[in-house]
Amino acid sequence: MPQSRQPSKDAYSLILEAIDVGVYKPGDRLVESELAERFGVSRTPIREALQRLETQSLLERDGRSLIVASLNHNQMAELYVVRRELEGLAAKLAAKHATEEEIKVLQEMVTEDDALVDDPQALSRANRRFHEQIHLASHNRYLVQQLDLVHRTMALMATTSLAVQGRGEIAQSEHKGIVEAIAARDEEAAARALKDHISVAFMTRLKQDAVLREN
Repeated sequence: MPQSRQPSKDAYSLILEAIDVGVYKPGDRLVESELAERFGVSRTPIREALQRLETQSLLERDGRSLIVASLNHNQMAELYVVRRELEGLAAKLAAKHATEEEIKVLQEMVTEDDALVDDPQALSRANRRFHEQIHLASHNRYLVQQLDLVHRTMALMATTSLAVQGRGEIAQSEHKGIVEAIAARDEEAAARALKDHISVAFMTRLKQDAVLREN
């Protein structure tokens, strides 16, 4: 059934959001007419949005069709290397520039997200909001833009590392440490804590993928 269009969102944002929340997964084919009907927009903006997403490597060609891209092992490794460095810089700048209100919001997020550790999908969405809040607290628009692109690309991974048994509790503990360092205005500790957090997430995903390959 077609979804009612949200005036504040264009075709690009609507498709991107659908990929991000898993409506369209890696390997799924995107058809102009179906997207236009789903989102209640004409095919021209849909076509333009698909071209933009292809340019950003979020979609790829499969013959004449466009499908949601997937990441191979090397691409995933490259992505995590970049993410680790950029996230670390965001935490460092947040420790320096975040307002008291922004720090309070981060603290409240960590506390509230403890209730989601048994729901990997809900925790994954909360995890993204948490990281985006740190990005914004860095008060560096160019860094935020780059991290936004990195997190869009993360949506090309079909599973979340937070689905691994026990990872939710560990990630929450790591989040607490990150926020404590930011609140203490300890720039180096904040950067180190967030870099370590990303490294553990990457190792968890590598183990997760190894199990999937075996099965």
